[in-house]
Amino acid sequence: MDLSLTPQESEFQRQVRRWLRRNVSRRSPAEEPGEYGNPKRIAELKQWQRKLYEAGYVAMGWPREYGGQSEPGGNRRDLLMRQTIVNEEMVKARAPSLIGVMGVQMVGPTLMQYGTEEQKRRFLPKILAGEQIWCQGYSEPGSGSDLASLTTRAEIAGDFFIVNGQKVWTSNAQFADWMFCLVRTDPTAPKHKGISYILIDMKSPGITVRPLVQMTGDKGFNEVFFEDVRVPRANLVGELNQGWQVANATLSHERNLLGSTTRTQQMFQGLLRLARTRRRGGKPVSADPAMRQRLADLAIRVESMKYHSYRQLTDLLHGRSPGIAASVNKLVSTELNHAICALALEVLGDYGMLERRSRHVADRGVWPYEFMFTLGLIIGGGTSQIQKNIIAERGLGLPRG
Repeated sequence: MDLSLTPQESEFQRQVRRWLRRNVSRRSPAEEPGEYGNPKRIAELKQWQRKLYEAGYVAMGWPREYGGQSEPGGNRRDLLMRQTIVNEEMVKARAPSLIGVMGVQMVGPTLMQYGTEEQKRRFLPKILAGEQIWCQGYSEPGSGSDLASLTTRAEIAGDFFIVNGQKVWTSNAQFADWMFCLVRTDPTAPKHKGISYILIDMKSPGITVRPLVQMTGDKGFNEVFFEDVRVPRANLVGELNQGWQVANATLSHERNLLGSTTRTQQMFQGLLRLARTRRRGGKPVSADPAMRQRLADLAIRVESMKYHSYRQLTDLLHGRSPGIAASVNKLVSTELNHAICALALEVLGDYGMLERRSRHVADRGVWPYEFMFTLGLIIGGGTSQIQKNIIAERGLGLPRG
């Protein structure tokens, strides 16, 4: 694996750095805790994604006709390398994340694999530009880890599906424009059969969204209720009753999203800044030998994750299957993120217990918030226990437990 940049890539890296210096403010939304908790922040982050898109820095490897930069017969490898450079420079610049990341990293790739041409042209450019925000309609009150037991029904009535049921733990449904949703279209089929994957306009009559208050105090998760919601049959992705295959493709993209090394690197940089600026016994906390050892241990784990992602990039460039890499990403990075936050609370000492509204809070309350939030991500997208089973059985060939 050659990690050196070509002269052309180095020049592109300098170009990206200059652009980020001009466009990322010192106090960017990336430094604020919470899941887009107010309309002003949502508008700011949509504007940021639009600006990135217009600069050509979002999903560069997507086909040009869908908003990307890849041409038929072109060198997609160059674009993938450039996107990697953009992602790394955004971490260094402490730039905001994409508000439409679920669309870019989950829905978009799924539509390119299974969607119709009309669906691709209708949705993909708006996803990249941040014009459409998406949420995921998978989990239900009785269908969490056993997702295939879902009961939300979609009955065919002419050119429409009539959807009835409930979803839960739906992140950002309170402001999402669209939902990619799993519904049961054949209740007589075995549970992994008879499921379809449809796209639902969240402004459709019959949809009720009820926020769920998390232990962080935020309302990022929601219950979503469907009562005779009409969804055009043209919004079916893939074949009728074959949605489980489509859903698994999206789950793989979700685990890569939750396992993003970008978020992990940003969090670790924040921890280092905290350890260097907080003082204990008249010295920076980072000067303590025991603390330095623990920071070094986390630094090694962060670098290992980064190089694991480079190995995946190499596989992608050579057309090799990623195998169980998504499960490895999800397992390792979510647990690592929580460990970073736990050490940050130790650095803060008693101040680590303060909530965001306290006038004595440090780092605007990011660390207590993230400590609680990252615990939830260990569960979301398939728990650590589920990921370990996938790695053992599908990756290592071990027998089922």
